[in-house]
Amino acid sequence: MTLTSKLIALVCGSLISFGAIAQNYPSKPIKIIVPFAPGGSTDIIARSMADPLSKQLGQSVIVENKAGGGGSVGALEVVRAPKDGYTLGIATISTTASNPAINGKIGYDPLKDFTAITNIAATPNVIVVNPSFPARDYKTFIEVIKKNPGKYSYASSGTGGIGHMQTELFKSLTGTFIVHIPYRGAGPGLIDVVAGQVPIMFDNLPSALPFIKDGRLIPIVIAAPKRLAILPNVPTFSEVGLAPANRMAYYGLLGPAGLPKDVVDKIYAAAQKAVLDPAVRKRIEDTGSIINVNGPEAFSKEIAAEYATYKDVVTKQKLELE
Repeated sequence: MTLTSKLIALVCGSLISFGAIAQNYPSKPIKIIVPFAPGGSTDIIARSMADPLSKQLGQSVIVENKAGGGGSVGALEVVRAPKDGYTLGIATISTTASNPAINGKIGYDPLKDFTAITNIAATPNVIVVNPSFPARDYKTFIEVIKKNPGKYSYASSGTGGIGHMQTELFKSLTGTFIVHIPYRGAGPGLIDVVAGQVPIMFDNLPSALPFIKDGRLIPIVIAAPKRLAILPNVPTFSEVGLAPANRMAYYGLLGPAGLPKDVVDKIYAAAQKAVLDPAVRKRIEDTGSIINVNGPEAFSKEIAAEYATYKDVVTKQKLELE
């Protein structure tokens, strides 16, 4: 067999293999990696979709939490997974934009090392404070932190996470200084803010909302297109003159680079059908999130846009890994 014929055979064999994967997919359980600890917004969205996706795909969909490195530990597991669609991940701004923007040694390129499948939900982000903090509204909040640079601290899901980077964007726009306290995930950070160990957090609404409802956290300002019906007295960043900070988070599905198109299409179609169920929609929308199942091309563009935004934040704030 000549070298040319060997190459042709290899290529044909690969195409047949990919075709067989797609045709039979899925034939065993699917794992979705949540790159943060249980209890945060990423975990809530993933678990809201697991059973509905399982029903649509005809196989069990298992959620597995892999926290650490501001989401990079879980993201790297997806990057290194076989290209067969049985290991997927929840994409967040932290893992696909803000963390790679600050960490040049993260080990993956968010624009090249993943296959975007679809966004699932867009989620407002909110600055919350412990009730012991001397402010109950944005006007007082900004006055307090401007008068006391460095006195107060804020929790985040980790260095390079969306909570960290959005707070740094906020600081750059307002000329304020509050101290960063990174955690291993939004859930643990939120617990300490509720307990009063740290006074401030810029968190995703789904995980903060239960504590807001029972009065254990006070919402100050929110990143959303308009005021939310569930928080009618909380202004948006645009309303207080900080439009660049008015950015919602996304929670989508992705896999390693090179997933067969037919596999991607099957997962995307299953997600589209899953959110048509009124019970599933309600579960997600009750967190304050907005359903946004938009497909591979649109989700790829979202990821690229957010990555560019936070690269700019890193440069302007001269941020480095702590």
